[in-house]
Amino acid sequence: MIGTFVNAGMILIGSIAGSVLKKGIKDKYKEALFLAMGLAATGLGINSIVQNMPNSEYPVLFIVSLAIGSLFGTILDIDGKFHKLVNRFSTKGKLAQGLSTGILLFCIGTLSILGPINAALYKDYTFLFTNATLDLVTSTVLASAYGIGMCIAAGVLFLWQGSIYVLALFLGNFMSASLMCEISIVGGFLIFCSGISILEIKNIKTLNLLPSLLVPVLFFIILALIC
Repeated sequence: MIGTFVNAGMILIGSIAGSVLKKGIKDKYKEALFLAMGLAATGLGINSIVQNMPNSEYPVLFIVSLAIGSLFGTILDIDGKFHKLVNRFSTKGKLAQGLSTGILLFCIGTLSILGPINAALYKDYTFLFTNATLDLVTSTVLASAYGIGMCIAAGVLFLWQGSIYVLALFLGNFMSASLMCEISIVGGFLIFCSGISILEIKNIKTLNLLPSLLVPVLFFIILALIC
């Protein structure tokens, strides 16, 4: 778990540093940061999709995952409830958008998923330490645009990676490369959608797509039971 502690700690440090920098940044520069984060999220999403899609053994699974996931997410109104919760504690309307973007960038990347698995199975923290370095920079930029509230993302990441770590200890054989590939494709689309929303090209309720990440897991569980 040391890698997860380091990763969450880097997000906290970056969020605090970014929130301090925010006080001295003019509005036009904040707009530039929003643009940069939108482009970065869009690019990272595309990269995850392009990297993993050629390795997919089930090329239609991501379509089914997004369709089913978005349907259940919309029924549950995850995005709406999340925004209402965040807005209770913040007068800044964009903090919810910043948190949703940060959570996706920090948690749904390949390094953030494979990192705790490698740590649990092989005691290899390389992915997590690399991810921590990237998240330090990303959280600094996000907090400079959205404020100190980005620290909340550190707690979410800790719970996310901690859960994966524990699951990997008990279900090591199940956490296959094929499953990680399918999750990374779906996650890439979620990050891409987040970028589109930041750029204000289209207001996509990205958090409503989160259940899509569970569909590949359920699919592989069913395959394991059948086979």
